[in-house]
Formats: sequence, structure tokens, C-alpha cells
Amino acid sequence: MKRMDNLSNILGAISHPSRRAILDRLAKGPQRVTEIAEPFEMSLNAVSKHLKVLEDAGLVRREVVGREHFIEFRGAPLREVSQWVRHYERFWTRELDKLQHYFKAKRSK
Repeated sequence: MKRMDNLSNILGAISHPSRRAILDRLAKGPQRVTEIAEPFEMSLNAVSKHLKVLEDAGLVRREVVGREHFIEFRGAPLREVSQWVRHYERFWTRELDKLQHYFKAKRSK
């Protein structure tokens, strides 16, 4: 059950487009919070709240150096999402294969 709770946290974190955009920026390398906030039309406080959600899900790591907060992307939790999706991908591949066989059989009659 703990795995599903963690998966829920990760999926919740990546469900918001602003948080996904933040992760896209951080995938290029660590940035200060103020740099992350630059392109967004939201307050620094709002960006900080998004970062907190990402941090709680384990998708980013914060390092404080003096007054500066550096945020770094951590992709490992996304493997959990990938594994979960892969399970259902196999299911849909099987179902689509069955559908394909059905139509081939119907066409050959």
C-alpha cells in the first residue's frame, strides 16, 4: 500500500501543467527558485508551493546555500510511474491484438 501512496503523490505532483513545466526546466540542470519562477505568470509564493509538492513527491531536491535555494530534478520517482503504466500498456497491447485477430478472422470469412 505504501507503494501506491507514493505513486499517488508522484501522479498528483505531475498532474499540474505548471509543475510539469517546472520539471522540464529543471531537467536541463539545477536552478535557483527565482530562476525557475521567471517565465511563469504567477507569484514567487505560488511557484514555491508547486516546488513543495514536487519536493514532497521526491521529484526535486532542494539545497540551501546561504539565502539561495537551489532546486535539482530527481527523475528516479518517475520510474515508478513508468512501471505502473507499462503494466497497463501490456494489457492494452493484448486487448488490441485480440481485436486485430477478430477483424482479420472476420475479413477472411
